[in-house]
Amino acid sequence: MGTYAASTPAGCTEFALAYSAPVATHDDFSEYFAARAHALRATAYLLCGDWHRAEDITQVAMTKLYLAWPRLREAGMDAYARKVVVRTFLAENRRLWRKREHLTTSLPEPPVADGDTDQRLLVEAALSSVPPRQRAVLVLRYWNDLSVEDTAEVLDCSTGTVKSQAARGIAALRKRLGPHFDVLSRGGR
Repeated sequence: MGTYAASTPAGCTEFALAYSAPVATHDDFSEYFAARAHALRATAYLLCGDWHRAEDITQVAMTKLYLAWPRLREAGMDAYARKVVVRTFLAENRRLWRKREHLTTSLPEPPVADGDTDQRLLVEAALSSVPPRQRAVLVLRYWNDLSVEDTAEVLDCSTGTVKSQAARGIAALRKRLGPHFDVLSRGGR
């Protein structure tokens, strides 16, 4: 059997630089990655509010998933992958260097928004103002449609904590969105 050398994203010193795995395992992982990377990246984006950072979180999470791949069972792969994305986001949020301001030479032009885009941007801005744990609960519960119990398992906390974090997160969104919150909550996602 052949081996595959996995590249490690910068800053991921806890992983070995090369990991030997059977080719069949690599092929299975490649198929899984192709099928699920977009959904995991979308979850990461909802958590952090930045597509570039979401890509980084997804890459780190997929590296961790690849290293655990031989031990995973097919039935729990999506739940485990989601858990790794959320925990990677929370771990990165605790890092001080993420809280520093990053300078740029120019700002991108803002896109022209239609009505749906306006609402989406309002919700994304409000969601980014919610503390990370509450944001994780809101994304898992209301975007990924996880139950309270499944959300608690992903976040490694009690169901009571999930409920209280969800209530606080919704209250923060309601406060931030004002009258738009009622329209959005009646109109669907």
